[in-house]
Amino acid sequence: MALQSLRQSLREASHLATTLGYGPRFLHSTGQLHKGGANNGLFIQITADDAQDLPIPGEPYTFAVLKHAQALGDLRSLASKQRRFLRLHLGGDAGAQLARLGRLVQDALRPSVHATAG
Repeated sequence: MALQSLRQSLREASHLATTLGYGPRFLHSTGQLHKGGANNGLFIQITADDAQDLPIPGEPYTFAVLKHAQALGDLRSLASKQRRFLRLHLGGDAGAQLARLGRLVQDALRPSVHATAG
């Protein structure tokens, strides 16, 4: 819900189309939209540390390492197509940091009132 609320706030403030993808490999399923066509998008990638990491049977790396590599691969793909992007890493407490991000975005989107000298 927090991600969807963030997306909707950005859509309403910018009057631009927005999409939301969750989890590793989101660019695999929407790659034609993000990497093809006109270069007029802004892509925000939000990552976080895993609360618990698990080994991948038969592999020398863990699921967290794999997901991190996939996220970096997605960014490299966007960069290779000269797409504009922003990567935000939330750290270990993703829920609290995502709520904080939502508040920061709401504050940034709120119209400011400037006092004028009379």
